Order: sequence, then structure tokens, then C-alpha cells
Amino acid sequence: MDAKDILGLPKTPFSSSQEKKSRPPKEPQRKPDGVSREVYALTGGVGMAPLMPTIEASHLKRRPAAEKEKVAWQWLPFTSSARTDNLQLYHWVRVVNGVPPTGDYQFAKYNKKVDVLKYTDEEYEKYLIDPAWSREETDQLFELCERFDLRFIVIADRFPTSRSVEDLKSRYYSVSQALLIHRARSFDDVSGNPLVKDSYDAAHDTERKRALSALLSQTKQQERKDAETLAEAKRIMESRAASKTVDEAGMPSSSDNAMVPVDGVSPLTSTHPPLTHPNTAANSSIPNSLRALRVYLRTHALDQMVQAASASAGLRVIKRVDQTLQDLGVNLKPKVPTKAVCVEHLELRNEILTLLNLQKQLQNKEAEVSANRESSFTEAPSTPKRSNRDIDRPFVPDTVGFTGERAGKRDHKRKNTGRFIDAPPSPPQSKRPRKLKGSD
Repeated sequence: MDAKDILGLPKTPFSSSQEKKSRPPKEPQRKPDGVSREVYALTGGVGMAPLMPTIEASHLKRRPAAEKEKVAWQWLPFTSSARTDNLQLYHWVRVVNGVPPTGDYQFAKYNKKVDVLKYTDEEYEKYLIDPAWSREETDQLFELCERFDLRFIVIADRFPTSRSVEDLKSRYYSVSQALLIHRARSFDDVSGNPLVKDSYDAAHDTERKRALSALLSQTKQQERKDAETLAEAKRIMESRAASKTVDEAGMPSSSDNAMVPVDGVSPLTSTHPPLTHPNTAANSSIPNSLRALRVYLRTHALDQMVQAASASAGLRVIKRVDQTLQDLGVNLKPKVPTKAVCVEHLELRNEILTLLNLQKQLQNKEAEVSANRESSFTEAPSTPKRSNRDIDRPFVPDTVGFTGERAGKRDHKRKNTGRFIDAPPSPPQSKRPRKLKGSD
């Protein structure tokens, strides 16, 4: 049964057009002479790659053909959009193929202007009146600020009345801040503006200039004296920091870290370093080379502190500590090595060292106890066994019998006669069979 039987189609033979045309056999390619069979199989019969370049070396050094450009420098006029007077100037310009460059002056983009706020008469009457400033002075100030781009040194020189630079700055920034606040819908809209966020402080600016002037007017002797003072202050701070570190290192450990002796043996008597306070351990175990650097990687410091803490332990103990950390799911090196994390990591390593030491001491004590117990119940082979009469008995005084002999002496004689009673019986000897006689 085939597909036609399932579909109910008549079985008709394929026409000649439907028959698959037989492909013509491929002509076998002959392996060229001088090429091994393996190389010919790898190349797929398409031929070998050329060993030498097909382009001549002289062609590689030639420059690509390009249109010849005629370059000339010409003295041409130009104008700048940064100027409002349409001044025409001249400069040398690179002209290619007789076509001069077009567009704005290339340095006009660097002309940046300050946006100085303008105010109306109504705004001035409502928000900007100041008894120390007149309307004419305020108008002149804003005109000069726009003209000289807030260069207040130049503005103070051009200002008609005698005003200090701090007064000019204070008046300009106060007016600008008031205009921004009253023109905004809400204070949040302008709270991020630098003129509103950072108000100008004339007193601070005056003090800053005075301190700068005093610093620049110092003599060589004053500079040398200031340098000596700073060096002495630095030395005092370093000595205080060193004494503080020594005091912290000498502090006793807390009650949480105190260890209770087990069976009369303290874990602190082992070869491992004792536990101390975490902060004390972190401060005291930092190498002096790192303290001198002041700035160092905390992971590098942690590695050195771990090595210092495990210096007295053997390599096998260190591997056991690392294996314990892995069993607990703790990374051998903290992923986020902050100061608190490093302190806790060192404390955990010290606790694991102490635990391993206690386990070792416990095993030793258990071995000693088992050895003593076996020696108390088993005796050496050369020692005779104790009989019931050798057991300690209460003292009984000797009594005199009727015959005048002491009972104890008589018992002693009996005991001497039976001294072989306690001895183990000899093995029974097998009797030889009696020889039969002729009469029997």
C-alpha cells in the first residue's frame, strides 16, 4: 500500500516529462603533476593559492590617481557676524582651483555674550528700589555690565561715581536675583539657577581678597616661618596618631572575645595569635610601610594583615582555614572590602584559628584520658594477680588461745603450709595404657 492507495488515486505510470533527468557524469579532474594527493584534497581541486603576489611591486608604490588641485593664497576681504558695524577686513585665504571659501568668519563662533537681564519701570518701582542706589546709577551699571561682559574691574574703572568692585557686584547680583524670582511662576522653577542658589556675599569676598593680599605680600622670612610652623604641626599630629594607635593596641579585648580555659589549658598558649578587639587588630596589624603611604588599596592591606595573622600557623592550618571559609560560603577575599568588612573578615579568621586550636587540644586530651583508662584496667604480664586475701581488711588485734599460742601465728603456719593453694592447677597428665601380660 502506498500513498495513492490511501488517497484513492489511480496508479498511472510517470510520463516521460516527469521522470527525473539523469545528470551527466562529471568528468574526473586529473591531479596535476608535482602536487601531492593530500595537498590536492585540501585545495578541493580548485588549484593552489599563488605563492607570490600577482601585482607588481612597482604598482603598490604608486599614488592613487587624483585630480590635480591648483592651490593659491589670496588676500581677500571678509566680515564677521560677531561685529555689529559690518567692518570689512582682509586676510590671506587658501583658494583651491580658483574658488574662494564662503561662509562666516571661522572665529566668529567664539564670540560669546552674557545675557544681562533688562527691567521695566514698573519692576524697578516694585522690587528693585534700594536707598543706597539711584535709578540712574543702576541703569549705568547694567549698561556697563552688558558692554564689558561683567568684567567688574573695567566696570569699576568706567563707572562715573566712586564705587568699589564689591558694591557693584552686590547691586548687580541682587537685582538679577530679584528679577528671576518675581518673573518665575514658582520658586522651584529658578531654584537651580546659580544666581538664585548661590547669593553673592560681599563680606566674604572682601575677606578673601584681604587674605590673598596678605599672602602675596609675605616676605621670605615669613614664608620660612610659616613652613616651619606647618611642619611642626604635622609632626605633632603624627605623634598623636602614633600614640593613639599604641594605646588602642594595649587595650584588653572585650568580654565577647575573651576565651575561657578548657581543662586547665588556655587557647592563648598555643602558637596562634590571640584574639583582640576588631578595631585594635585592624589598626595594629597594618604594616608600617602602608601607614607611611597614607593611601593604599585596602585589599592589598588585607592580604598583608592575613599573612601577618597566619605567620605562626603552618601551611596545613592555613589551608584548613580557607577550606572552613569555603564551607561557610565566605569568600576568601571580600568582594566589597570596606573597613568594616575587612575587620569582620580578620576577626572570623582569628576565630577559626582558635577553633582549630581548641579541636586539636581536645583530641590530645581525649587521647590522654583513653590511655590512662586502659592503663588502669590492664596490668603488665610480670605483675602477679591479686587474690581475695590481698584485699585490704580492717585491723583485728591478735588473740591468745588456750594453748598459749596466738591465733594469728597458728593461722600463719597454716597459710605457709598451703602456699601452693592459690597457684593454678597443673594440667592433667594422660596415663599411659598398661601393657597387657600373658596371664591377662
